This record gives sequence, C-alpha cells and structure tokens, in this order.
Amino acid sequence: MQILIKFFLFVFLLSFAFGEKVSEVANVVGVRDNQLIGYGLVVGLNGTGDGSSSKFTLQSLSNMLQTVNVKISPNDIKSKNVAAVMVTAKLPAFSRQGDKTNVSISSIGDAKSLEGGTLILTPLKGVDGNIYALSQGAITIGGMNEKGGGTKNHTTVGVIFSGATIEREIPYDLYHQDYAQLSLKSSNFKTAISIQDELNGFFGDKVAIATDARTIKLQKPTTLSMVEFLAQALEVNVKYDKEEKIIIDERTATIVSGINITLDPVVITHGEITIKINPQNADAQIGKDSVDMKDGMDIGTNENMLNIQNGKITVANLTRALHKLGAKPKDIIAILQNIKRAGAIRATLEVI
Repeated sequence: MQILIKFFLFVFLLSFAFGEKVSEVANVVGVRDNQLIGYGLVVGLNGTGDGSSSKFTLQSLSNMLQTVNVKISPNDIKSKNVAAVMVTAKLPAFSRQGDKTNVSISSIGDAKSLEGGTLILTPLKGVDGNIYALSQGAITIGGMNEKGGGTKNHTTVGVIFSGATIEREIPYDLYHQDYAQLSLKSSNFKTAISIQDELNGFFGDKVAIATDARTIKLQKPTTLSMVEFLAQALEVNVKYDKEEKIIIDERTATIVSGINITLDPVVITHGEITIKINPQNADAQIGKDSVDMKDGMDIGTNENMLNIQNGKITVANLTRALHKLGAKPKDIIAILQNIKRAGAIRATLEVI
C-alpha cells in the first residue's frame, strides 16, 4: 500500500509542476551555489559519541584542548561524549559577509547518535582551500519518534539551521555586464529556439540567440541594467516540450512518473506474473499462470484485469494493477526496468 500511495502522490504533484517561465527551464550561467566542507567535533553527547577505536577523534579532541591551554595525550582520553563529523553547506550566490546558511552534520566515526550534541566552531572551506564560512551551534536531529528519540537510521546525521556565518564573499559583478548566458536544465534544440524567439519578441529586439541545444546568449538592451533585464527575461513565458521521465528510488521503493507516460504493446513474464499490454484492445490483462490465446489471454483464478479508456495504457495504470495483484515493490521496479529495456517505455528511466 505504501508504494501505491507514494506513486500517486508524486504523480499528482508532477501533473501541476510543469512550469512555463524561462526561470523554470534555464539557469543564468555564473549565478550558482558553491559547496563548502569542513571537519569538526560534536560535544555534549550522552555517551553516544565515538569510542576508543576512532583514533582520529581522540587526536582531534587533544589538539582542540591544546588551543585552550589544556595539554593531554589522546591515549588518556576515555570520553564517549565527543564525535568527529564532516560538515557540509552551500554558499548561495551573491552571499555577503554576515549572511547565514544551513549546515549538514554527518558522523564519520562509530558514534551511535548525535542527538543533543553541539558543533564546536568549524571553518568551512571551498575547493580552492579558502575559508568561506564558520559554523557552530546545537544540532537538530530529524526523524524523531513519538517518545522524542531519533530513528535508528538517521541519528548520526543532523542539521544546524542558519548554523554557518559567511565570512568571505565570491565577487561577481553582474550589474556592469553587457552579456549573459542561459543554460537549459535539459538540452533541447526546440526549447532553446523557443526561448530565443520568445525573448526577442518580448523585448522587440534581437537580445537572445541560441548557440547550441543548451545555451542561449543574451545581450541586454541599452535602456536596462543587467539586473533589470534578467529580472524581466526570466519571467517570460515560453512553450517547451516537457521531458518525460520516470524516477525510481530503489532504496525507498518510490516511483515518480509523469501522469501520461504510455506503454507500447509488450508481453513480459516476471516470476509468477505474466503481463500482456495491448493498447489496440484498450485493456491490460495481468494474471498468474497466464496462457496467451488467439482471442486474448486466459487468466487464472488470481486474475486482475484493468480496463483502460481511449486505448491508453500508462505507467500509472500498470503500477496500480501490479499492486492489486500483490506484486512487491522490488518486483514492480524490476518489471518497469525490463519494459524499458524492451523499448515499450519511451520516457527516460532514471534509477537513483
């Protein structure tokens, strides 16, 4: 039942998520987040920190204590109230000194839980080795149960909301630029040309030119600044072909699909399940121990028949029928993957 609820919830959401603004199908090149990373210590744990086998934690704690004039050998430290963690964050575009950003905390030792811990001042660096932010604060653990305890799979991962303060800025002078570039989120020649034509028609001048299937070069009008120009350009409505895609998360058994992704005729057998999809007869017949007959399919006692209107058989219909038949999530995922390999699903199938 769980996979069915997840599937139709996401199908419902996706059917309304189709956007038509330029900002929803393209990004401005250069306007982006940057990843930050740091190594730190979490203290204040109630005996759920790293054990003596995590030598790096003991050495790090010894080094930290020396900075406050407390000299102690790592071999003399027996505390389990400390955990070594990796701290990650995003440096948002146009961030300024003093701005805040969220940080994620992940244990790298053998700590059992980070619940109730506090991250000690940790510098966050970019790929160039420079420090861009400093992080510190109490950790919030997600996935709390009704009694206040963390769930078994998530207590070694936490978040500090607005837990990092930006200390170094990345200079980017957008205001004085005369040119900018848009990069499509998905390469498509038709979409690139559509954006080009819509922008040129909106501004009444040749301000955009598609240079390839993913890039549109922009030249701002002389009457507008680049900020004003992009603010208007990104709000222009554009017609584009939505890429049909099916997302499968094998870890959580979640299937996300567009609502109108159809299936071509195919016959597939998976274990005790045999599926015959024939849109010409406007029905999908699914059963156990099935035998293909001239005039249709002879379904056994555990039959499950799904009548499809207008001769369309969609991924949503197939998934619902398989669920009624009692197929397990892993079986449904395997069936969709094999139907894709057979060429009966024309949408992109992405497994994460």
